[in-house]
Amino acid sequence: MAGEPDDTRVREPGILADRPDEAAGRRAAARPSRWLLVAIAALGLTGVAAFGLAPGTAVDPVPTTLTVRDLELPRVEDAAGERADAPYWREERVRRGDTIGELLARAGVDDADLRALVRTDPAARLLYQLKPGQAVRVATDADGALVELRFSPAASQMLTIRRDRDGLHASRGEADVETRVALRSGVVASSLFGAADAVGLPDAITLALADAFSGDIDFYHDLRRGDRFAVVYETLHVDGEPAGTGRILAAEFENRGKVLRAFRWTAPDGTEGYYTEDGRNARKAFLRSPMEFSRVTSGFTLARMHPILNTWRAHRGVDYGAPTGTPIRATASGVVAFAGRQGGYGNVVIVRHGGSYSTLYAHLSRFAKGVVAGARVGQGDTIGHVGQTGWATGPHLHYEFRVGDEPRNPLTAAMPSAEAVPAAQRGAFAAAIAPVAEDLAVARRFPHAVLAATN
Repeated sequence: MAGEPDDTRVREPGILADRPDEAAGRRAAARPSRWLLVAIAALGLTGVAAFGLAPGTAVDPVPTTLTVRDLELPRVEDAAGERADAPYWREERVRRGDTIGELLARAGVDDADLRALVRTDPAARLLYQLKPGQAVRVATDADGALVELRFSPAASQMLTIRRDRDGLHASRGEADVETRVALRSGVVASSLFGAADAVGLPDAITLALADAFSGDIDFYHDLRRGDRFAVVYETLHVDGEPAGTGRILAAEFENRGKVLRAFRWTAPDGTEGYYTEDGRNARKAFLRSPMEFSRVTSGFTLARMHPILNTWRAHRGVDYGAPTGTPIRATASGVVAFAGRQGGYGNVVIVRHGGSYSTLYAHLSRFAKGVVAGARVGQGDTIGHVGQTGWATGPHLHYEFRVGDEPRNPLTAAMPSAEAVPAAQRGAFAAAIAPVAEDLAVARRFPHAVLAATN
C-alpha cells in the first residue's frame, strides 16, 4: 500500500474561523469543496468562536428599505377543491415485532379490501417482508380510505398498491434508486465494529472495509487502540429514504502507524478491483485469514503438545476457533485438488493456486455446494463450514498455507501481490481516483468533524 501522499496534492478545506489568504480564496471560489464541514458543532467542542464582537466595538447602522407588494391569493373555491381532491400522505416506520395490521393502524388505515389483497395477491405479499426501520407510505382520501401504498423491501424493488374504480391492485416494479456518496471516519477504541457503530457506519460497509484490507491486516489480532479509518461509500435512497448501501469507493486504514489506502476502479474491460494510489493491487493474491472474524486458538509451531495424542508434535498450520457452521472462505483463487475425508484432518479441502502455492482447510462440518475435485473457486468464495471432524477437541478450522507442499506460517509469510493496473491505463486510473483521494484528505485533516456530501 502507498504511504502518505505528497502534501502539495492535498486540498485543505477551510473552517469558518480560518482566515485564508487571497490565493486560497480564489481557489475555493473557482472550485467549491465536495464536502461541507458542519462547523458549528466542531467549533462548539473546540471553544473557537466563529462570530463575535470585541467590547466597545461601534457598528454602523445598515440602511434598509421597506418594500410592500400585493400578492394574488388563490380563489377560495380553488383551494377547497384542491384540498378535497388531494390525498393525505403519511409515513410509518416498521417497529420490532410489528404486524401488518399494527403498522397500518398507526398510519390510520383500516381497510378490509387491503387485508384481503395481501392474503390473496402474490405481488402484495411483499408486505410480509417487513423489517424494523423500513418505511411504508400510505395515502388516504378525505374519508380515510386507502388511495395508495408504497413499500420498498429492497433497494431494487418497489411495491405499489393503488385504488381505482375496480378496487385495489398491487404491482411490483423497479424502484427509482438514487445513489449518494457518504464519508465516515473513526478511531478504534476496542474493536472495528465498535468504532464503526460510533460513527454510524453500516455493518455492510464495515465488513467490506475489512475485506478490502484483509490481505494486509488480520482484524482480530492486528488492531490496536488508536488505529484510524476513513471510508467513502455509496448510499442508496428510494423516495428520499435510505434503502441500503452500495460500494466502497475509497478507504484508508492506519494500523500500528502504517497507512494503507484502497481505491475502487473499473477497468475498460469492466473488471473492478481495489488499488493503491500508485496502481498496485490493494488486495494480495492471498487473504491473511480464511474467515472474516475469528480467533486463533493454536498457532504455527514446531513443538506443541497434541491435545489428543499427548505427544510433542509440530503444528504446521493455524487453528481458528469459531462456532460450528461458520463459513470458511478460500484465501485465494484456484482449483480444488481434494475435497473429502482424510485421516485426522476429518473433512478437508485442498486448493491449488498459481505457481507452487496451495492451501488446506480441515475439520469441516460440511462442504459448500459445488466444492469438488476439479472445481474452480475464487478468492473469498465459501468452500465449507467450521466443524469438529477428525482429530478435533472442539469446533475449529485448521488452516495451512503451503509453498511447494511445504507448510509456512500464514500469519507471517510474505504474500504475493495480485495484478496491478496496466501501465497503459495508469493515467485514466489517476484521474478517476483523484476526487475520492481528496475526500480521504478531508477526513485526515478533520478526523472528528461531521461531514456531508454536497453532490
